[in-house]
Amino acid sequence: MSLSVPTLAELMDGCTRSAVHLEMRDHYGVAAEAADFRAWLETGRLDTDPDSPGWAPWVALVSRTVARGVAVRRARIVSEPVSDYIHYEHASTVVNVNAGEEVRWLPRRRASGIALPGNDFWLFDDRTIRWGYFSGDGALVGHEVSEDPAAAKLCTEAFDTVWARAVPHSQYEIH
Repeated sequence: MSLSVPTLAELMDGCTRSAVHLEMRDHYGVAAEAADFRAWLETGRLDTDPDSPGWAPWVALVSRTVARGVAVRRARIVSEPVSDYIHYEHASTVVNVNAGEEVRWLPRRRASGIALPGNDFWLFDDRTIRWGYFSGDGALVGHEVSEDPAAAKLCTEAFDTVWARAVPHSQYEIH
């Protein structure tokens, strides 16, 4: 499934107005983060160096996208009290924000009444969706790209509603 899907960088480089990301899981088992997450659990130390090999490609992508005038926003719907993984994500989000992303957090109890798609997504220019599919334990299993107008409308409305209810990163306190 993933072989024919444009990369996130290709989609981000091709958008002209907005790139929004909605995350709805309380744990992601992303292989590239496993060692860093484990180290954070054991030591409380975290890689927040934007020039580190783990962050530099993302920081460069977001920075050049924002420099072109594209709004890059990320919203996370989270259960409270938060999982260890969400606590870890919150601690590392400083890098995303410093790269130019706007990030907000929505406690899951405040998401009732919002029509949400069944999967996490990136939405580019309110038109192109990059769905993210995860296994039950949070491992990434693939992506799919869609330009279905009805799905894009659902994603746009869901993200906008979540964004309006969510708390900016600088104000969100971990519970």
